[in-house]
Parts: sequence; C-alpha cells; structure tokens
Amino acid sequence: MISPENNPDFVNLFLDYSTTILNKSPNTVKEYNYDINMFLKFLKVRFHLTDEEDFSKIEVQDFSLDDLKKVELKDIHAFLAYLTNVHHSKASTRARKVASIRMFFKYLSQKEKLIEINPAQNLETPKLDKRLPKYLSLEDSKKLLSITANEENRNEKRDYAIITLFLNCGMRLSELVGINIPDIDFGECKMTVIGKGNKERTIYLNKACIKALNNYLEVRPKENIKSTKNSKNALFLSERLERISNRTVQHIVDRELRRAGFDTKKYSVHKLRHTAATLMYQYGNVDVRALQELLGHESIATTQIYTHVSHEQARDAVEKNPLADIE
Repeated sequence: MISPENNPDFVNLFLDYSTTILNKSPNTVKEYNYDINMFLKFLKVRFHLTDEEDFSKIEVQDFSLDDLKKVELKDIHAFLAYLTNVHHSKASTRARKVASIRMFFKYLSQKEKLIEINPAQNLETPKLDKRLPKYLSLEDSKKLLSITANEENRNEKRDYAIITLFLNCGMRLSELVGINIPDIDFGECKMTVIGKGNKERTIYLNKACIKALNNYLEVRPKENIKSTKNSKNALFLSERLERISNRTVQHIVDRELRRAGFDTKKYSVHKLRHTAATLMYQYGNVDVRALQELLGHESIATTQIYTHVSHEQARDAVEKNPLADIE
C-alpha cells in the first residue's frame, strides 16, 4: 500500500475527496492511489525529472503542480502505450487506469481549480474485448460442492459454506469477507452486503445457503476471537480467530478447485461469481434486470454478458430447426 507521505499533496487531496465526498470504497481509493502513483512515475521519466532507471524506485512526492500543468493528452496516450508495450496490460487494466486519471484531472480542474486545462477531458476508454465469461457447468458446480463437502479438515463446514454462497449468490470476494452475522436474517432468508462503491444491497438465500450457514455456525468458534478487523461479529473466521482475509478465501477456493480437477489458471473466485450468474440465467428464467440487481451491477450492459446461451442450447436450437431433416 502506498503511504500518503509518498504522495504529492494534490494527490492526497484527490484521495480524501474520493473517500469523503464520493464515498468510494477503500479498495477503489487504493486503486486510484496506485494508478496515479504509477502515472506520475511515468511522467517523471518522460519529462526528464529523474535519472533513476529502476521504475519501482522512482519517488513522486516531489512532483510539482507546475509539472502537472504541462501534461497534455498525448502524454496520457504515451502512458497507455507504455502499459501496453512494456507491461503487456490488458484493455481492462488500461481502462481502469483511464478511469482513475480522468477522475483525478476532473477533480483538480473542476473542484479544486488547481489546473486550468483538463488534459483528460477528451480521453477515451480503451475498447474492451467482448469475451464470454468462463464458468463452471451445472455438473461441474455439483462436483465442486461434493468435493468440498467430503474434505476431511476441521474447517470443512466453513469452506463448504463459502463455496456454497459463491455458487448460489454470485457475490464478490470482498462482499463475502465483509459479512457479519447480524447482517443475516434467517427468518426472511436474506442478508445485506456492502458492494462496490460502499453500496448496500440485499442478497437472498436459498435452502442450500441456509443449511450450509447453519451447519457452519454450529462449529464456528465463539471464544477468544480477536478484536482486530472487527472480527467479533465476522461470519467467516480464519485459523487465527479473526475475520478471514481475501487471500485466505482465494486459497480455499483454489485448493478446492484443484481437488475437483479444475485448472486454477482458468477458474478462480471471480469465475464462481460468473458461474452463479450464468446458472441463474440459464436455469432460473431470471430477467436480466433482476439479475443486475442480484449481482449489484451499476450498468445493465455489464449484466448482459450472462445472456449468452450455452453451446448445448445453441446446438439444440439448430437441431430443432424445422428444416433440419430436409436433405
């Protein structure tokens, strides 16, 4: 994590604004900090403000506002080219950095009025590849649940509940880690989670989720829970008796995927979210608007990637064509 002491004052002003006024999540603000820091390092090299050849050792706290005023759109384009050619960044990664840079310059020019001209005003977002999301089939999902349920370890009920929530609810990793026990309403079979942008939303729980949660809560430690990370009420606890971390959950999912025979280079925690969304759409006759609400997507365009049909459905459609039997 980049310390505020390593940032110019105008960067910290932007981060504070993002936190307090825009109500951005800590993860989003952390990404803004990382993206802007990397951009300023690139500018120091481009503007010949440093002799340091090791990019990771370049410091930016001395980057002045006068230097920032020299930035033009072509400099931002050069940064994106650097990301593409040197870091081989994907379009989605570059798009995130474009969003950070655009927000940064908008704040400096319109809110603080520290610069007169916004060089990112006409900055376009890189065109994203429209790829279908990778997901587990229904049979593969059942296999993963079966493998997890039959693993002999003292955290089996916890790990099974985690996999069950991912596959049934399509929640994000950060949402699962942030669940507190009081967030769950067993009577109404629902829970509240904090999604992107600190937005609260309701997630409904089916019978499988309720059963998995109840089984886990029966064995969840109740004593000696640490006070760090607001762990007293945390649903999922680690071996250290504190709120489970993102990394630990990722490790659990990777381990269970490997045990089930799946390639962890192809599947991950986020692919389980894709799986839940796809299964709900294919088998639950879920309206895309309802699916948008379930997943917490801000844009309907994001949700529409799940409206693809499976290869089996496409093949079946062709076979049912009334002209199929004509030779």
